Amino acid sequence: MPFHRPIPDSQQQPNPTPKKTPGLNSLVQAEKVMQIAFVLPCGMVVGWGLGWGVDHLLHTDWAVPVGLVLGIIAGMVSAIRMAMAAMNPPSSRDLK
Repeated sequence: MPFHRPIPDSQQQPNPTPKKTPGLNSLVQAEKVMQIAFVLPCGMVVGWGLGWGVDHLLHTDWAVPVGLVLGIIAGMVSAIRMAMAAMNPPSSRDLK
């Protein structure tokens, strides 16, 4: 190609990383906390759905309560992990 002129490596500008403002940091923190509110209901719904599916396929009546309990436990574990991560943000040395 006659008009192809790539930029030499010495002239390339590194991509500047955008600095987060304090307002943006608070919005990110609020979003992390809002995720926690959705984890438990989602775990319950998934556990109920899987339990209902097992009950429907195997013609039993025990899988829905077991699925609900397992969904609640999974949702609580995930919510606790998310809450702990929101309280202890990673330091700058962990990101490298």
